[in-house]
Amino acid sequence: MMQKNSFNLLSFTGKMKILHLSWIAFFITFVVWFNHAPLLGSIAKTLGITMPEVKTLLILNVALTIPARIVIGMLTDKFGPRLTYAALLFLSSLPCFWFAFATDFAQLAIARFLLGFVGAGFVIGIRMVSEWFPANELGTAEGIYGGWGNFGSAAAAMTLPTIALIFGGDEGWRYAVAISGVLCFIFSFIWYFNVSDTPKGSTYFKPKKIGGLEVTSKSDFALLIFMKLPMYAALVLLDWKLSPSGVSLISESAALIIYAGLAVIFAYDCYSAYSVNREVFHTEIPEVQRYQFKQVAVLNVLYFATFGSELAVVSMLPLFFSEVFGLDMVYAGLVASAYAFMNLMSRPGGGWISDRFGRKKTLLILTAGLAVGYGVMSMIDSSWPLLIAVIAAMACSFFVQAGEGAVFAVVPLIKRRLTGLFLRLYR
Repeated sequence: MMQKNSFNLLSFTGKMKILHLSWIAFFITFVVWFNHAPLLGSIAKTLGITMPEVKTLLILNVALTIPARIVIGMLTDKFGPRLTYAALLFLSSLPCFWFAFATDFAQLAIARFLLGFVGAGFVIGIRMVSEWFPANELGTAEGIYGGWGNFGSAAAAMTLPTIALIFGGDEGWRYAVAISGVLCFIFSFIWYFNVSDTPKGSTYFKPKKIGGLEVTSKSDFALLIFMKLPMYAALVLLDWKLSPSGVSLISESAALIIYAGLAVIFAYDCYSAYSVNREVFHTEIPEVQRYQFKQVAVLNVLYFATFGSELAVVSMLPLFFSEVFGLDMVYAGLVASAYAFMNLMSRPGGGWISDRFGRKKTLLILTAGLAVGYGVMSMIDSSWPLLIAVIAAMACSFFVQAGEGAVFAVVPLIKRRLTGLFLRLYR
């Protein structure tokens, strides 16, 4: 039975203990994922990397996250959030240490690429929270999980430059990055020994088939295949960026091999989807087992507009404020953290609003506000007063992150046993 105790954030028992441990795990993954952003100036100076190479690191940081969502979604459904999150935290600490002690751009690039895997951690916590909270509290709980967890990027921007200065010298950034890896390593054990996948007496529902998302009609299958295309297009773009046409990290022949490999993987991915769903071409799916995949597709697009844009802004904002307003590393990190700082209130607020005023209306209003906010941010230049630029970023951030909270108030309600597979699409 789902626990009935009230929603008390000061509690650290039952479902509230799970919520707090979940957002802390997510928080740490975001500290690790974005530990490089506020330190890029020092990293570039220490290793002598160029601005195109810096931009390549920003791309690599999110590249592996795309396919990682597929893997993590399936592993979460099969093995449960407890084991999957513990393994992710433990393994992600290793490339974090590698990045901290890299000696050239190639090592930085490989380590940063591997660290993209930690960005898939949010999928696990979403499933965990959905198992522990009833539908009327789910939007608020998911909002707190996502908002307080996402604050990890702001915490990284606020604290890591200072830690780097404490250790002193051009090499201080290495200690700051390594400390985030230590936190990730330690918390993997704390998580594993203090959580369970479901409340006592509840059943952890798994997909009937592991390896592909189940759909319930031919038209939904066609839409599923179409929704796979952006992921592969992004990986093709990354391959081009790393080839001699971009930063020349790989050779032309290697790039061609990767292109061919992506084509083969896409074909196999489509075949796997067909293998899981072949029955929709031969039999009528009972009404009680059906769901509308277009709901998942629409939420995918909305999450791309919210969380996807947040990733891009959080990655480049410290460097943007440093270059446009001539700020030093510590000050630029603190100023840029204002954008992600809004996660503390905005994402839980989006879930709370969605719970009380309707899912559809909330998403429409927040998406419109996001569009206006980014329009304003696009006009920021050195002629703006710094305070006004920060206020504009924070206002835009409210709509972005509240929109994320509203999206995840809906996802687990579509079809609970497929939640992990749904979440792997939110890339």
